[in-house]
Amino acid sequence: MYRKISAILVPTLIAIGIIAYMLLKVWGDLLDALTHIVPFYLVIALIICLAAWWLRGWRYHTILAYMDNNVSVRVATGCIFVSQTANLVIPARLGDFVRIFILNHENQTSYSDGISSIVVERVFDIATVALLGLVALTFVLDADPAYFLIIVIVLALCGVFFIFLYFANKLRSGNRYVQIVLTMLHEIRKASLTPRSVIVLGFSSLLIWILDALVCQAVVMMFEQHIPFVTVVLAIVIGNLIKAVPITPGGIGTYEFFVANIFILSGVAPAEATLIAVIDHLIKNLVTLAGGIISIYLFGDWVVPTIKKALNMRFDGGITTER
Repeated sequence: MYRKISAILVPTLIAIGIIAYMLLKVWGDLLDALTHIVPFYLVIALIICLAAWWLRGWRYHTILAYMDNNVSVRVATGCIFVSQTANLVIPARLGDFVRIFILNHENQTSYSDGISSIVVERVFDIATVALLGLVALTFVLDADPAYFLIIVIVLALCGVFFIFLYFANKLRSGNRYVQIVLTMLHEIRKASLTPRSVIVLGFSSLLIWILDALVCQAVVMMFEQHIPFVTVVLAIVIGNLIKAVPITPGGIGTYEFFVANIFILSGVAPAEATLIAVIDHLIKNLVTLAGGIISIYLFGDWVVPTIKKALNMRFDGGITTER
């Protein structure tokens, strides 16, 4: 029990500590910055965020379709909403495991396909974010060289993964557990390495992350700041690459710190940079939370016990990939 409590409490306290440190550091200028907001752009940010969520659901529906699973866009979007809502309070992205149970309950999707679909989604997200960052860096000439190194390392790892995936179909094993992994690799390959899937998933992923950056751009305009869009893109890229390392639940704290830091280095006042980063992430997390609550209600009262089951199985040593 103590292990479970500390696994949730410690990362949460780290997230709270980072946010508190950032806000207290510029506390004297925060109220002044808040008096100059343009609320109209908050509405724009919310609309863009909702559009990005619908597109995420459509992409996940498409990934599952490539694995021969007929899952509606509504269910696919609901799955992501619920799992991402769980990730807001649970460390190490354990909320992702909730999806496989929802898919199995709603569409009899195998656990193997559920896990494979999450891997495909994550790989396309990370690869697309890194590529966007590389493009943005060519325009942001005074960016920290460390950002270039991070992006190159991420792209190299994605390249290695896709190369391994391409040749994985030639691997064979008589071991039952190894064969389960090879089967999952085959499913991932089928969903991500055909010409059609590369184009469809690549283009939709690119659009998703451009929309994500546009949410932040709307927040920038809400505070009447003038930050080039390529700088906003770079900030979102670095924030999300850092967030992919599950240090805190939902990347809260670490995301804001790196996004604000890039804005400060580009000449934005610390108070405005901090508020833009915090409110950008707050908007995205509140939309996620609202969508997660609505999805849980629409799926039914079996979802919450299923979430507990998924987490208990994960903490106790994992899950099986059988149906």
